[in-house]
Amino acid sequence: MPLHINRLTLSHFRSHLHVLLDADARPVVLYGPNGAGKTNLIEAVSLFSPGRGMRRASAQDMTRRPEGLGWKVGGLVETPDGLQDIAFQSENGAPRQVRINDKPAPQTRLGELVRLLWLLPSMDRLWIEGAEGRRRFLDRMTLSFFPSHGDVSLTYEKAMRERNRLLKEQVRDPMWYKALETQMAQSGAAIHSNRLKTLRRIAHAQNQASTQFPAAELELIQTEGEMPETEGDLCQALEESRFRDLAAGRTLVGPHRADLYGVFAAKGVPAADSSTGEQKALLISLVLSNARALVEDIGAAPIVLLDEVAAHLDAGRRAALYDEICALGAQAWMTGTGPELFAELGDRAQYFEVTESNQGTSIFPRSSL
Repeated sequence: MPLHINRLTLSHFRSHLHVLLDADARPVVLYGPNGAGKTNLIEAVSLFSPGRGMRRASAQDMTRRPEGLGWKVGGLVETPDGLQDIAFQSENGAPRQVRINDKPAPQTRLGELVRLLWLLPSMDRLWIEGAEGRRRFLDRMTLSFFPSHGDVSLTYEKAMRERNRLLKEQVRDPMWYKALETQMAQSGAAIHSNRLKTLRRIAHAQNQASTQFPAAELELIQTEGEMPETEGDLCQALEESRFRDLAAGRTLVGPHRADLYGVFAAKGVPAADSSTGEQKALLISLVLSNARALVEDIGAAPIVLLDEVAAHLDAGRRAALYDEICALGAQAWMTGTGPELFAELGDRAQYFEVTESNQGTSIFPRSSL
């Protein structure tokens, strides 16, 4: 059974007062005017993956206004481990609580059950903006292959925050740093290893595919100096960098300083120097390659969220994208302003019209276009 959401329920989430949406394993098309709440719906779906969701919003920001009562999101999800009843709840802006089959569960369990990818309009400038966005993009891909990647990343960040506090306070006693640097070296080496394995899997998936979307050659680089790859190398680099870090008041070496460098393979042109359309096509290619690699890994395509993706593609590219999604067997949740953007999908998808009124957002199932 393909990985997919059978039923999505929302209560007081963003612009939605109450939502009950039943779906099957086919792609899901959500169309309607700007501001109707389409992106809010797929943001709710993004919560079925570890982390803060596709917008990286706080629980407070997801609360419907003006009530401010907190919110609930739930879903019945077909997974390789069988049907799962997954629910989230936040009260008074508190971090969301996860329940799986009516039992409390850690977010890491979501990564084991549900593999989920997304592509948003805000990511269109990924190649030309700061390294942080590219690291986040790479880590989302990495998390899809290695659900434990989220835990090691949190361990690294927690130790680094404590080390940075010592640096800002100009603490110079080495004994204060040793345990933190050991922890950072262990988790940092795991982060680096996971990222490299992910890039190899993406490259293999691109090389094995017949697709109309261009391949990207990807490389993990360090924003300054060389990247320590092993636990021992990173521990030594952190120790040697203390004097420089004390002057800066922050840690200047480690996987948090990495960057993802991309090249449009067919032209040999850096992704940052490619046209806007080429940059978008490269991102779509990477998401599709990630999905293909996951099919090889777990025997099922991930759930894919594509916000307003059709608006940036001509009819030929749209048809190619839809063909690849359907060939993968992925339940892709796609948004757009009008049904004409999905004409090439035909009856291979299920359609929902999203409208807004004085009573709130309404969602109406529609027949195939």
